Parts: sequence; C-alpha cells; structure tokens
Amino acid sequence: MSAFASRASSPEPAPEPWPQGISRRASMRISDVLAGLRADFPGVSHSKLRFLEEQGLIDPVRTASGYRQYSPADVERLRFVLTEQRDSYLPLKVIKERLAELDAGTAVAGPAPRLAAPAEPGEDVDALPLRFTVESLAGTAGVETAFVDALVDAGVLHKSAGGQLDAACLEVVRIAASLAEHGIEPRHLRSLRTASQRHVSLVEQVVAPWQRQQTPSARAHAGTVAAEIGEMCARLHTVWVRQGVADATSG
Repeated sequence: MSAFASRASSPEPAPEPWPQGISRRASMRISDVLAGLRADFPGVSHSKLRFLEEQGLIDPVRTASGYRQYSPADVERLRFVLTEQRDSYLPLKVIKERLAELDAGTAVAGPAPRLAAPAEPGEDVDALPLRFTVESLAGTAGVETAFVDALVDAGVLHKSAGGQLDAACLEVVRIAASLAEHGIEPRHLRSLRTASQRHVSLVEQVVAPWQRQQTPSARAHAGTVAAEIGEMCARLHTVWVRQGVADATSG
C-alpha cells in the first residue's frame, strides 16, 4: 500500500472538546476549583462536583494516589453547567446534550437567559442586597410600604425568623404591583402562593429518599433532581394558565 493510500485511509483526528484554546493541563486540586467558582456559585461543594463527574459532565484526571485534578478547561465546563442550572434551570440531561453539541462544533456557547428578578433600567443587580426590610424592599421596588405589608399579611411574602425578606421577594413585589394595576390585590394572590407550596411539597416527597441517606453525593443528587422537577412543575403550570387564558378569550 502506498504512503498516500495509508494517509488517506487513516481516520480524521477527533475535534478538540469544548472549550477550545484553553489549557487542558490538569494541575488544579478540587479546593482550587471551588475557590475559583464560589464567587459566582456560593453553593457549589465537593459533593456537587463529584456528582457532576458521576453524571459524565466532567472528567477530571486521577493521580496515582487517586486524587482528582482539574484543568482550566474543566473549570470552564463546570462554569457552563452551573450557569445553565442556575440561570436556565435546565435538566442535567439537556446540559449534557448541549455540551456534546459544543464538543462536536454544532453549537456555539452564549450567555444563558437569566430567570432572576429582572433589573430596572439603570439598576445595578450586583449592588442589590440579599436581604430586605419591609421599608427597604418597598423603596427598591418603588411601591408603598403598606403594599408590601399587605403582601406579607396575605401570606404572599414570608419573613425570616429575623423579620427580613430575601432577594426573591423583590421580583414578587414588582409583579404584584403590576397586577395591582389591573385590580388584582395582594389577597387575590394567596391561592397562587398556596398552589406553589403544593408543588414544593410534591418535589420534597420525590427527593426525600435521597435526603434521608445523609451522604454528600445523595444530597447533591437530591438538589439537582429537585431543581429539575420544580422547573417542570413551573412550566406545566405556565402551559395550563396560557391554555386557559386562550380558551377564555377565544370567543
């Protein structure tokens, strides 16, 4: 066989996995990876990284002593996975499929849509506090303090043991204020809050077996499954509401 024929029949080299152009030299310990990620993902943990490895989303190198070592490219893949979970609430199966598309060069990574409280024009999201008082929440949302009090009294907002309200309450207040412009008062939102609590109870029942195991891996798995089921419940609720509104206005 000629040298030309030999070269022609040799397989094409596999494309470099995503992200291309970033070092794949595994020299980072798991503590280094966590330190680099926790500024953006405070809840990330050893068990979370191990769970993502078990699911085939990352593949760190193992040393002769059995320790995991990560490369800068591994960290970028982790950042992608954690961002998709946090901002898009995507199931791990979908994220894994997206990574496969990126590896094959059939997709381009872009910023994930944020589902957190939308910023107002000129508002610095990073400067917003993680906890509010009733007064500070009302001021940030641009509503009267009495309106926030009414949401608390209706059970739409829940205060912590210290009497504070978390950052998610800001979006609730802004949406409630928009609904109020159509005559929908805080007391009318009580049934929506109750329905959401039923959804949460359903999720808790599903993940309870993993939570009872009390191992880091099981708890990480419980958190991931809970997020996926919660998002599916929210989407199902949205479909039903849209379908009902369409039926009600179809004439």
